[in-house]
Amino acid sequence: MPDIRELILAIVQPLVDFPDDVTIEVAESDEYLEYTLRVNSEDIGRVIGKQGRVARAIRTIVYSVSTKNQKRVRLSIENKIRKKVQQFLL
Repeated sequence: MPDIRELILAIVQPLVDFPDDVTIEVAESDEYLEYTLRVNSEDIGRVIGKQGRVARAIRTIVYSVSTKNQKRVRLSIENKIRKKVQQFLL
């Protein structure tokens, strides 16, 4: 079985400014292998692209890979929101 996670990382990491912030989670169900790609909030536009063209191209490549047990692959793209901890002085 091809490693789809590594394929996604190989495509996405060169596109972004913060490659260390790229994470992928995998959830498996009876019908699907669901990959959730999370990138830095500043990189989300680079991964999605104008009118979603880059995201569509990434999905086309990922969906073309056949998987074991004939499960379909889904790819969702999310941004990592960096939570800034603010301290309030009273």
